[in-house]
Amino acid sequence: MLPDFPGCYPMAESLDALLRDVQGAVETWMEGEDPAIFPAPSSFEEVQASEDARGRILAAVDVDTAFLDNAVQRINITAPRYALSMIDRFAKASGMSRSAYMVKAAINARNFSALFICACSSAKIF
Repeated sequence: MLPDFPGCYPMAESLDALLRDVQGAVETWMEGEDPAIFPAPSSFEEVQASEDARGRILAAVDVDTAFLDNAVQRINITAPRYALSMIDRFAKASGMSRSAYMVKAAINARNFSALFICACSSAKIF
């Protein structure tokens, strides 16, 4: 569970996987929301004292907040010709521009900094 994100419960088979999946869970939780509602992280002491944390493992998790910035920025990239050809083919089939397709692919990959506390059960990872 992520105490600063009510109702956000990343799930995984292991603690390592859970910690890796927190970023995607937070991004999903924030989808369609105003970035202004992004919560400030609770202190470790606050989380530790909460009823929800009792009997659970606490871990600090770094959440990259770059996904909240929707400003458009022009970039220049270098890629092999075959990769650009593939991107262009897939973009055209999707009815998108190269840029729009690449941005959507990156967002869908969900592999994207505030520090949050994650509380999980030692018996089962939530």
